[in-house]
Amino acid sequence: MDHLIETKALNFQYGQQNILQDISLQVPSNSIYGFLGPNGAGKSTTIKILLGLLRIPPEKAFLFGKDIRQARIPILSKIGNLIETPSTYGHLSAYDNLKILHTLYAGPKSRIGEILEIVGLQHAAQKKVKKFSMGMKQRLGIGMALYHDPELLILDEPVNGLDPSGIQEMRQLFFSLQERGKTIFISSHMLSEIEKTCTHLGIIKVGKLLFQGPIGEIQSSTRRSVRLKTDQNKKALQIISNQLQKTGVLDKEWVSVEVQNDEDFNHLLQAIIGSSISILDMEREAPSLEDLFIDLTKN
Repeated sequence: MDHLIETKALNFQYGQQNILQDISLQVPSNSIYGFLGPNGAGKSTTIKILLGLLRIPPEKAFLFGKDIRQARIPILSKIGNLIETPSTYGHLSAYDNLKILHTLYAGPKSRIGEILEIVGLQHAAQKKVKKFSMGMKQRLGIGMALYHDPELLILDEPVNGLDPSGIQEMRQLFFSLQERGKTIFISSHMLSEIEKTCTHLGIIKVGKLLFQGPIGEIQSSTRRSVRLKTDQNKKALQIISNQLQKTGVLDKEWVSVEVQNDEDFNHLLQAIIGSSISILDMEREAPSLEDLFIDLTKN
């Protein structure tokens, strides 16, 4: 199965208001998929549809290759979700919160210890949850979502309110879950964290999907500045101007030039090296995901 989640020209309305317009998501198996968009873009509506909470026409949303309308219960049995903040009993310990799930799912009691180890809370197993930090609560919430060993995790703003240390812990947890074969779908406003964490990206605005694909695809397809230090900077400038039809700038020991994408960058290097010019040092300055996101959603 290539895509664990797939929607086909999905539309959704509240009354006369169009919330989603021709959304065709494709979330690969074993990916960490970042779902980005401004407030009101349709992210929460999409998640509710994927969890079977909103009614849509048949053959519009598929998970694990099955129509959510036709196989809702089998599909949901393979999904764990955490929407913003976890629902826990603060007066109980982490162990006892998980013990409630043990009773509901009737699985082996050893699963409680396994979950605590997966989310890194073995040391706090008997600590009351009301005394947990925000990061510990989020990890427990993900642990509860993982209790029945789902193949897919759907997380809405999982790093909300976390300090830098908690965010880093959550990122490492996502990586470890991916190594265990899980697929993770993350809706978030934390663009810098999505850039560090996700393998794939979907950007939505006013109900329309503006971009979808591997995160490297949007980064490699945008123009960026390249700075080269060579043993013949003046000759390098001539090559850039005459052979590549570009404008280069000489700043002290560095030659700067703008390239459109990876292919353009490769042509630049081949032209310089092919002219018997040695590249002594190089820097590439690419726009951040935040810059790309703002530019894409504005334009």
